[in-house]
Amino acid sequence: MANDWNREEIEATVADYLHMWLLEQSGQTFSKADHRRALLPKLDDRTAASIEFKHRNISAVLNDNGWIPIRGYLPANNYQRQLTDVVMERIIADPKYDLAAQAATTQTADVPLIHTLEKILVPAPVLQHRAEAEAGAYIVKERGLLKRNYQEQEARNSFLGRAGEEFVVDYEQRRLHQIGEKKLAEKVELVAVTKGDGLGFDVLSFEPSGRERFIEVKTTRGGEQTPFFISRNELLLSKSVPDQFHLYRVFKFSSAPQFFDLPGAVERHCLLDPVSYVGKFS
Repeated sequence: MANDWNREEIEATVADYLHMWLLEQSGQTFSKADHRRALLPKLDDRTAASIEFKHRNISAVLNDNGWIPIRGYLPANNYQRQLTDVVMERIIADPKYDLAAQAATTQTADVPLIHTLEKILVPAPVLQHRAEAEAGAYIVKERGLLKRNYQEQEARNSFLGRAGEEFVVDYEQRRLHQIGEKKLAEKVELVAVTKGDGLGFDVLSFEPSGRERFIEVKTTRGGEQTPFFISRNELLLSKSVPDQFHLYRVFKFSSAPQFFDLPGAVERHCLLDPVSYVGKFS
């Protein structure tokens, strides 16, 4: 069994990850494999696979603290406390990370063209055994150490949100048209614009039978496991009309957009973390 990672190894690996993270935020390309190869001589007899897993641990640290990690490094929990310490120290000490995250999550977004429906809809991430997750698979989170929650800030980006909704409208129209339901395709509607935000869903679409499909769209530039924010109204709708409600989680929006579908009650598919509370006196 390999020895525990020492402080020097952790610092070198975190520095390498954050270098790639900065490149991704600025739209520059890089090779994860090249980075792993360059990192190997700095570590104590590690393998490329162990480096990749440590990078996934770093993704989990960022995810748990409201930052959007590198796409392709799916968050792996059960990381050591020292890893959190090193990540936090580096991010807090250098303002360039905060500035890069701020720029990436507030920039405008345009609707990408859909050339083919193939590979846009993908399987949803699988929730680990619910009892295990609720018992603490999410390591103690050091919330509040970083200046801002960029997952939340991105979720409030109206340009990104609207572009994601229009992307889904285009997809739904093409889906219905492709199966011969041209009249239904013409009736697909972005109700978030035409009827307002209070309905609990963004896009009205249809099943081949003509039954209405209520689609709530959540869009991120991050990967498929980036957490999303959902309102009480949206949750209630997902439970009250489970046969019609669909949450489309659109991800990788700035590069090659895809989405997965969470049909029915949202709580069936993922853990819901009440991240804020309202104090009332009456």
